[in-house]
Amino acid sequence: MELYKRLLKLARPHWLRFIFAMVCMAVVGATTGAAAFLVKPAMDDIFLNRDAVALKWIPVAVVIIYLLKGLGNYGQTIIMSYIGQRVVTDLRNQLYNHILRQPLSFFTKYPTGNLMARLTSDVGLVQGAVSEAVTSILKDSFSLIGLIFVIFYRDWKLAIVASLIFPLAIYPVLSFGRRMRKISGYTQVTVGSLTSLLQETISGNRIVKAFGMESYENKRFAKENERLFKLTMKSVSVRAISSPLMEFFGGIGIAAIIVYGGYQVLHGISTPGTFFSFLAALMMLYEPAKRLTNVNNTIQQGLAGAERIFSVIDTVPEIKNKEGAVELPRISREICFDDVSFRYEETVVLKHINLRIEAGDCIALVGMSGGGKTTLVNLIPRFYDVTEGRILIDGYDIRDVTIESLRAQVGIVTQQTILFNDTVRNNIAYGDIRKSDEDIVRAAEAANAHDFIMKLPQGYDTVIGEQGVKLSGGERQRISIARALLKDAPILILDEATSSLDTEAEIEVQDALDKLMKGRTTFVIAHRLSTIRNADRIVVLVDGRIVEEGTHESLLRRRGEYYKLYSMQFRDNAMNGVEAQRLTDARCLP
Repeated sequence: MELYKRLLKLARPHWLRFIFAMVCMAVVGATTGAAAFLVKPAMDDIFLNRDAVALKWIPVAVVIIYLLKGLGNYGQTIIMSYIGQRVVTDLRNQLYNHILRQPLSFFTKYPTGNLMARLTSDVGLVQGAVSEAVTSILKDSFSLIGLIFVIFYRDWKLAIVASLIFPLAIYPVLSFGRRMRKISGYTQVTVGSLTSLLQETISGNRIVKAFGMESYENKRFAKENERLFKLTMKSVSVRAISSPLMEFFGGIGIAAIIVYGGYQVLHGISTPGTFFSFLAALMMLYEPAKRLTNVNNTIQQGLAGAERIFSVIDTVPEIKNKEGAVELPRISREICFDDVSFRYEETVVLKHINLRIEAGDCIALVGMSGGGKTTLVNLIPRFYDVTEGRILIDGYDIRDVTIESLRAQVGIVTQQTILFNDTVRNNIAYGDIRKSDEDIVRAAEAANAHDFIMKLPQGYDTVIGEQGVKLSGGERQRISIARALLKDAPILILDEATSSLDTEAEIEVQDALDKLMKGRTTFVIAHRLSTIRNADRIVVLVDGRIVEEGTHESLLRRRGEYYKLYSMQFRDNAMNGVEAQRLTDARCLP
């Protein structure tokens, strides 16, 4: 009931429409009862008594009744569909907005396909529970009231006999509803797994083809699809048993009525018109009663979807603005890591990091994979929060400032370039949608991207495909650099921005990065150590700890961890180029 109350609260802003829909449903219920009521005068007055006056007014009354019933049905269908779709749209917006505000750790718990299923199929089930179920409950209840009035008015004794039969079906129907909710929950989990599998294999289709894993993926998909098929058939089976059960009990009731009512007519206690009016009302009552029993299944499916949706909505973001958070002024002095440690679940990633970076400096973070470099820079825009210690920007603890003002000061260019299936213009404008077309072009020119953009079929209006698939790696990277340039953030994070590029593309991208880094406080993560020689300071991380700091030359001279990394990287080199000479020179340093 708590779940259903939360769903109905979403419909509260539409209460005026809801009242009008109820009026339409009441009209449907009244006209349904009136149609059954007219059977007696039609039978007795026209066919038995041969009343010519009745032959004139009864057909007119029937036409008016069914006209009003049709208008009522149309009105309630349109209005309730509007309310249901509006509730679902608002719920989907609320869910999507809540998902976007979650920290990165949230997305490691919920696979992409799982979240997609909650936004699509789960919300669809809720729409059925809110719109179809509520409509059925109200409309059919009004019809039942009208028809019950008719059968009791015509013959209250006969009505009592009929009413003893139908309650027998209530318990098994409720039992089926509980089973339907459980099956629906399992079904939605399977839909999430299937969606996640689709997302992985379609987006990673190159790897699937490269390794010849089509058969393997077909088997994985077929296995999940078969599970969904079996759950769907269980759901169909539960739904299918409800109607035969109601028909069986309905048949018993009608048989009893025919016996009892026929006896009364044969002995002159009742007229044929009264009996057939009663029987018509009873048979018309059967349909809304059957729909009301089936609606429980729809409600249970909707509640299963709502449970999954609200489990996400009720997840409190781990990272949010604290009460009284202030706007962070543009950085002018320093960024300071003060005894920072970070743990993800039970895994310690960073240990007691103490680091001070002057505004405008370029800091390179190096070390073996898994050393904590990316985690360290992810703490700056609060993608994660520190477990211990604090990070200060110009003396402000970043947890004391608004997330919006903090992230407005951070630009990011990563190895995995994230682009959208949109135009080049809109992908660059993602950096700051308030900027003009002239600003976008200037950013592209500074990123060495303007020339290749103009060669595209529609220039800046060319749609680049999912993840920029229509562009080369270097072109995608320059688009992302243009996006960062347009944002004009004073803090820049470059996470392996050139590691996946060939030499020619790297030259173009590195030139664009040099322009981007100018005048900004920059954090560079690079495995290719040749790209960070000119950094103001190089910080070496091993197992989440800072083990060395210094310039390229001073660290080589120290012959510590950085020297090992540098030597390892160029050990297999042909030893006949500039890098080999630099390594030789370093070994000769006193």
